[in-house]
Amino acid sequence: MDEMTKLLATLSLIAMVPLCGVAQQATAVRQDRTLRINQIQVIGSHNSYHTGIAPSERKFIEQQNPKAMRALDYAHAPLPDQLTGGVRQLEIDVYADTKGGRYAHPAIVDKVAAAGLPADPDFDPNHEMDKPGFKVMHVLDFDQRSSCHTFVACLTVIKEWSKQHPRHVPIFILVETKQGRPGAPPAAHGPEPFTSATFDALDAEIRSVFTEKEMVTPDQVRGSYDTLLDAVLASGSGTLGKKAGGWPTLAEARGKVVFLMDQRPVEAVYTEGHPSLRGRVIFTNATPGAPDAAFTEENSGTKAEIDALAKQGYLIRTRTDDGTEEARTNDRTRTELALSSGAQMLSTDYPSSEPSQWTGFFVGLPHGLVARCNPVTAPAGCVDSLLEPSSTK
Repeated sequence: MDEMTKLLATLSLIAMVPLCGVAQQATAVRQDRTLRINQIQVIGSHNSYHTGIAPSERKFIEQQNPKAMRALDYAHAPLPDQLTGGVRQLEIDVYADTKGGRYAHPAIVDKVAAAGLPADPDFDPNHEMDKPGFKVMHVLDFDQRSSCHTFVACLTVIKEWSKQHPRHVPIFILVETKQGRPGAPPAAHGPEPFTSATFDALDAEIRSVFTEKEMVTPDQVRGSYDTLLDAVLASGSGTLGKKAGGWPTLAEARGKVVFLMDQRPVEAVYTEGHPSLRGRVIFTNATPGAPDAAFTEENSGTKAEIDALAKQGYLIRTRTDDGTEEARTNDRTRTELALSSGAQMLSTDYPSSEPSQWTGFFVGLPHGLVARCNPVTAPAGCVDSLLEPSSTK
């Protein structure tokens, strides 16, 4: 090959590189316009705010209830670090604290002192627990250490990360309400019950951080359909046509958050005065077939049960491990079932950036993907690598 031929060949290759990039970008744009958020799969973290048990608290719990300590023996990095590590579903437990200070003095602090154990670091050095508003923690009085003590603080760090990574697939935020018995008067130091008014306040805290345009809401999904269920089933059957509503496409949902309710018993309280979730922010953990049904949990469901619901159009969250048991023995049975299912959110105590201390057990998508085409609901030709690159900046 003469020098001129070599030069022409080199120039040809150089010219092809940007064209390939342009073609891939065009393919990604086309996929974003058609692929809906119920047609992807992501990894979530369980009790995402949980920073673990302090040394003396751990020793006290082990002495009193070693089985409980075994189940609590996990910890997560701050929420932004988890998102950077590839987590796209977070779980936040909330306690109502209308007046403030209700949970500022956990009983375990005094119990540790009475047992003659060294004092642990102050769990709330900035006294955030003294202020009114929803608080974030796991078990009242015994497991209250969190990377963000208030619901607003948790949401704020999520929003800041989202703004820095505007092309991310939607972040699903699971909200678990911790409460006293509905209808019962609140105990002096126990959790407040969640009433319809309490949920109004919860929605208001969410709206104080995220605007309507930064969320996927029930009203958006319902669109012009009579019920939320009708819109979801139309998404599942592919019969949306030009009618407004249904699960949004990735093009419409990138950079946004989706709020989901963990507790099914509060479904009736949250929907009171809000049929089919009109005006609400959070999708309930609904009984399939109910007018508000769009999201449901199948934490121990079979693959057949999960897949059937996914094909109908529901968003589904399932668990891949529980209580540290799988992580201690590297038992991947439940993980592999979840990965093969149509569940869009696979929740674990051990995302790939936080492997188990005992066996290295972790749960991640193949090839280190942040998101992938749903193995049950994604259309043929869906390309995993176009969903979210390793860097979302």
